[in-house]
Formats: sequence, structure tokens, C-alpha cells
Amino acid sequence: MRKLISSGSTFEKDIGYSRAVVDGDWCFVSGTTGYDYDKMEISDDVVAQAEQCFKNIAKALEQGGFTLADTVRVHYLLPQASDFEKCWPVTRKYFGDIRPAATMFEARLASPAMKIEIEVTAKKSS
Repeated sequence: MRKLISSGSTFEKDIGYSRAVVDGDWCFVSGTTGYDYDKMEISDDVVAQAEQCFKNIAKALEQGGFTLADTVRVHYLLPQASDFEKCWPVTRKYFGDIRPAATMFEARLASPAMKIEIEVTAKKSS
């Protein structure tokens, strides 16, 4: 059964995507930035953005019946690869015990205000 998850962001409707898609035991969470959707603000600090990314991802996973512990893969995208190490305490906070397969990419993001984007794939354990 396929279920579409929305964060309520206008970007999803305007662009034509879902925050996450649940398909059976799998949940695919779109690249998620550090926007605080309750305030429609984004910090200019990469570490604060990473923290907000994980909060946004956890909320999307929860809406689909998953938790961060179900994460099997994570992709980190940063316009400045040198900023990634600053985020390690945050990634360790959320994934230190889970330890999903991970890849970090250096890439321009949709807006210069965005310093990090995180995408995850989760699978419910059998």
C-alpha cells in the first residue's frame, strides 16, 4: 500500500513531490532541509540546520509509522563539503547507534540559504 506524507510545505505542491512515500515496509524520505516549517524560517548555521533536518525527517517517518531507528540509508548533501565535519555531533546524536549506510555529496542546493539537505530510506524490520 502506498501512502504519501506531506510536511505542509508549499514547495511540495508547487514542485510536485511528497516529503515521504511509504510503500509496504519501505519509507523513502525526500531530501529534507533545515527549514522550520512551523515558523517558515531557516537558520544560517549549518549545525542548526542539520538538527532541524533530523527533526523534520523524524516527523515524516513518524507520520508513516516509522522511526529513525528504521533508517537503512542516508544521503547528506552540502554545498561546502568542509561543513560536514561540523555536523558530525548532530549525525552521531541521531544515528550513532543506528549506523545506516551513508554517503555525503558536495552539491549546490536549491537556495543559497540551505547549508545541508538530508535524505533517508527506512525499512521496517521483519
